[in-house]
Amino acid sequence: MTLTDAQLERYARHIILREIGGTGQARLLESHVAVVGAGGIGSPAILYLAAAGIGQLTVIDDDAVALSNLQRQVLFTTADIDRPKADAAKEAVARLTPDAAIIPLSQRITGENAETLLAGADAILDGCDNFETRLAVADAATRLKIPLISAAVGQFEGQLGVYRGWEAHKPCYRCLVGSDPAQAEASCADQGVIGALTGVLGSLAALETIRALVPFGEDAAGKLLIADLLSLRFRTLSLPKDPGCPTCSR
Repeated sequence: MTLTDAQLERYARHIILREIGGTGQARLLESHVAVVGAGGIGSPAILYLAAAGIGQLTVIDDDAVALSNLQRQVLFTTADIDRPKADAAKEAVARLTPDAAIIPLSQRITGENAETLLAGADAILDGCDNFETRLAVADAATRLKIPLISAAVGQFEGQLGVYRGWEAHKPCYRCLVGSDPAQAEASCADQGVIGALTGVLGSLAALETIRALVPFGEDAAGKLLIADLLSLRFRTLSLPKDPGCPTCSR
């Protein structure tokens, strides 16, 4: 595609990067990203993906904006309270850029509908806060062969991984967490979370999504980034592929 004069100016800081350039920016404008969860992680991720020039964003979230969300979910304002998050996200992005088409889906992803909702995306960013939903999204991403960027936070800690489990020697999300959808998982409402941490992980998730669409630097698939904001320490672990994984070992 040919970039317009306005797009050349808007994305100038990307275009002068040799790792992206005009060709990479055009690819971003033609890309489709599915974002699961428009909460603490999804909010900054959606803003940065839209600002980066992603041409289509499907935002999937069945929740409504609550007052307690506003401590960290920077996509929304007080005026958005009680509105569906997906719809409010569409309006927020429209104020930011005309280049991103938003498809708001106010529904929950399950094992039955995940493939239908995610099919056609070039990358999936999962920032939801429900373990069962994460497994459904991860399994669908592997079956559809769509790169999955998964981020999670709690209190002062966060983690980020990129998964392409259909590839040899690359793990899927189940290789990391196992197979029990009933696994106990404390929520931010139970444990608390420092708001700026969700901004850090959401921004990193957006960065890895852009890398998945326009490859640059080292491949992040098969690695797990762990952030400890109490000690200001970041660690990167290598994730092996589980030879017994029910999703990706076949």
